[in-house]
Amino acid sequence: MVQKYILFYKPYGVLSQFSDQQGRITLKDYIPVPDVYPVGRLDRDSEGLLLLTNHGWMQHRLSDPRFSHPRTYWVQVERIPASHDLEPLSQGIKIQKYQARPAQVKLLPRAPDLPPRDPPIRVRQTVPTAWLEMTLTEGRNRQVRRMTAAIGFPTLRLIRISIGPLSLEALLPGQWRSLTVEEIEQLRCLVEPSAPHR
Repeated sequence: MVQKYILFYKPYGVLSQFSDQQGRITLKDYIPVPDVYPVGRLDRDSEGLLLLTNHGWMQHRLSDPRFSHPRTYWVQVERIPASHDLEPLSQGIKIQKYQARPAQVKLLPRAPDLPPRDPPIRVRQTVPTAWLEMTLTEGRNRQVRRMTAAIGFPTLRLIRISIGPLSLEALLPGQWRSLTVEEIEQLRCLVEPSAPHR
């Protein structure tokens, strides 16, 4: 079987699956490649990098929380947090009944250069917003949103910009491309540095 690896810039409002009984927009509307499946997922209201493959071993290694790997997000939040507000995220905050792993978090000095979202976020003239860069090594359901809400700064917009060595660079919302040979090897090194080719 030929191994396929695809990077996709998932737009807002697209489900991270290939079918939906309610007729909502799915990956099938963008990716005409058969027999590939997303590694992990992005919520319908989140945007950014999605990796798809037909390589079961790689999919397992990248999805299983035991094999942690970095995922980085740009997160627009309500209000402007101070450094002490972000400390609980860096130390590992409890969300619901789960203790999250420590995340790398920093306040961006300016809004990143991103395509506009359709539809745009709701804007409240009296409430400023800020952008954070957050790197997590786990990917639980709606985790970033729950983490920022737990410190009092609700997420307004969420874009995953990288998965390990892979990034959104040169992709626009709705675009996809195959991984290069070099990128596939980087993925192998990420999930198991001494792994043989499989």
